[in-house]
Amino acid sequence: MLEVRDVHGGYGKMAILNGVSCTIPKASITTVIGPNGAGKSTLFKAIFGLLNIHSGQILLDGQDVTRQTPRQMIAHGVTYVPQGRNVVPQLSVYHNLELGGITAPDQKQLKARIEAVMDRFPMLREFRDRKAIELSGGQQKQLEVARALLLDPKLILIDEPSIGLSPNLVQEVFRTLMQLRDNGVAVLMVEQNAKAALAISDYGLVLELGQTRMHDKASTLLTDPRVGRIFLGGHVEGAT
Repeated sequence: MLEVRDVHGGYGKMAILNGVSCTIPKASITTVIGPNGAGKSTLFKAIFGLLNIHSGQILLDGQDVTRQTPRQMIAHGVTYVPQGRNVVPQLSVYHNLELGGITAPDQKQLKARIEAVMDRFPMLREFRDRKAIELSGGQQKQLEVARALLLDPKLILIDEPSIGLSPNLVQEVFRTLMQLRDNGVAVLMVEQNAKAALAISDYGLVLELGQTRMHDKASTLLTDPRVGRIFLGGHVEGAT
């Protein structure tokens, strides 16, 4: 699905990515982990066309999409859910959802997609006429994820989806991501709870100082003592 080849990039002259390479298969979940400043969020921005890439290449389904714009990436079936709150606060929940349906071919399809995501997140139907600013932080995150799904993506980049969510809602978001994978969507995720995220993932990517340090099956990273000691809180079951 996605191939990142030795990408270097950053903000102006400041280099953040210093040689990131990875492959993201179709119908898979890959979790990106690493210390603060490792370049995790920056990698997502580079893929989605929000960051200046100095060198390297990004391929999507074999097509070179290096330096394409976010609108072009959306047209290619890539969507991005960044950190923080990214709803339009003064618009209703329903109108926020409508903004996410720009790829729907017509109003009938848009309404069908909105109904489908509201089935997945019943809170959105309950509060459909409420302004987004009136929702809790966790409810706003559900709205962001739902809006991203309206784009009918084949690759979703989701950065720290659990921020502000209760444990039950975190599990609901994770179940949604697993359902997407089972339906053929590739998911690339940064998550503060790295252990829980790797537990539902197929692959893991470890970044440090803007470089790829490890890229392996998630189950392998979960039991690797180096990863456990540095990124997963120290204790790893089965590690020596």
